[in-house]
Amino acid sequence: MTVETRPAPKLHRAWLIAGAAFVALLASAGFRSAPGVLIDPLHQEFGWSTATISSAVSVNLVLYGLFAPFAAALMERFGIRRVSATALFVIALGAAGTVFMTASWQLILCWGVLIGAGTGSMAMSFAATVAARWFVRSRGVVTGVLTAAGATGQLIFLPLIANLAVGSGWRTASLVIAIAALAVVPVVLLLIRDHPADVGTTAYGAPAGAEVARPAPKSGSARRALSVLKTAARTRTFWLLAVGFAICGATTNGLVGTHFVPAAHDHGMPQTTAAGLLALVGVFDVVGTIFSGWLTDRVDPRILLGIYYALRGLSLAMLPQLFTDSVQPSMWAFILFYGLDWVATVPPTVALCVRAFGEAGPIVFGWVFACHQLGAAFAASAAGLVRDQLGNYTLAWYSAAVLAIIASVASLAVKRAKKPVPVSVN
Repeated sequence: MTVETRPAPKLHRAWLIAGAAFVALLASAGFRSAPGVLIDPLHQEFGWSTATISSAVSVNLVLYGLFAPFAAALMERFGIRRVSATALFVIALGAAGTVFMTASWQLILCWGVLIGAGTGSMAMSFAATVAARWFVRSRGVVTGVLTAAGATGQLIFLPLIANLAVGSGWRTASLVIAIAALAVVPVVLLLIRDHPADVGTTAYGAPAGAEVARPAPKSGSARRALSVLKTAARTRTFWLLAVGFAICGATTNGLVGTHFVPAAHDHGMPQTTAAGLLALVGVFDVVGTIFSGWLTDRVDPRILLGIYYALRGLSLAMLPQLFTDSVQPSMWAFILFYGLDWVATVPPTVALCVRAFGEAGPIVFGWVFACHQLGAAFAASAAGLVRDQLGNYTLAWYSAAVLAIIASVASLAVKRAKKPVPVSVN
């Protein structure tokens, strides 16, 4: 009797693309970890105030957000591979440039402009584009995994940067970031492809018999991004998502990501210990974001966002009482919860953009993400001013808690999309 054996199913190329994108996002996240642990070393060496250093962080955060929608359009015009490889090179250039700076304007140029532009081109719109183009099935999970790459990068780089800054100086830490970004460029060029049709396949989970065809590149990337914004901005859904995500940025990258380490240091906690806690946020963020992606495929994204923001507000309201010179169980609980919630908001926000705006969803998400970074930039600067004027961050924590509740209400107010809004994409 002959037993017929079937060949093992081949791994779909989409998963290789997702893996390479994860590594690229991981490397670009290196500098996202740096600001919080470099504020004190820069202050000690140059005498720059917290507000001055925070202004460079704000420029970085603004450009990080504003480049996102244009990067999404550029990826349609020039391809994912070219844009992401160029972005990684710019990140490396900016990180290496900080080694030679002697004035605060140079900090703004290198830390703010160059790295802001580079990381902005590798921002969440990159993850949204990869997920939307290469996946039909498991799109929410993939969005969550790619979003978690930033948290994983934080997990890897933050303790390393903190220890290098203390032991070898902040310049060594900057060079490590530059080398890490450059090392990933070959990975991007060798493994990432712009569209499933480039390798003769369709997106993972595409319907049987789906046509293998590559859409024609669209010219006028800037015009396309602005045209999408013009149409989307006429809708209530866009503004509700933008407000919620701006507050998301203010309460994560802008406040906690930038000022948690110096705030803990104000209470006598060693800088390396505080950096280790922030890195743990990255550990739990990976779990929370992937699980959020899984939930997004099954639960109304509006409800998820409402819950996420409300719980974030409650945790921020309790944070001022948790700071001490050592790590107490209550602080461990905060780190666990905040990590699970950190960017769990991304998969449901991406899903709502795609449902509401269809093909233009990734570009619309790029603009929503730009609002995220504007909120982060405002919070980074405002918290620095609060610290300089009042001597502590207490007002900043309580204000962020109130804003998170507002974001929860805005998210629940988004209407269910019956069909995508027709958006001009020419």
